Amino acid sequence: MAEERESEGRNHTGEKMIPVRCFTCGKVISNVWDEYKRRTKEEKENPGKVLDELGITRYCCRRMLLTHVEFVDALSPYQ
Repeated sequence: MAEERESEGRNHTGEKMIPVRCFTCGKVISNVWDEYKRRTKEEKENPGKVLDELGITRYCCRRMLLTHVEFVDALSPYQ
């Protein structure tokens, strides 16, 4: 059970990627991050359309996904 809580919001290397919940409303958003990233980067789909299809309709939650920048790879050499 403790391992499940520790792995929540983390990628396969154990690094934190995106906040688990929206800062404003508290809705869980980390569960759609991988799908959103895959579809917008690899398949070059419209980010607004992808968010609509994933059920992210609140503008506060959309902001969390649209403006998130992953610094994990850039900062990892300095750890």
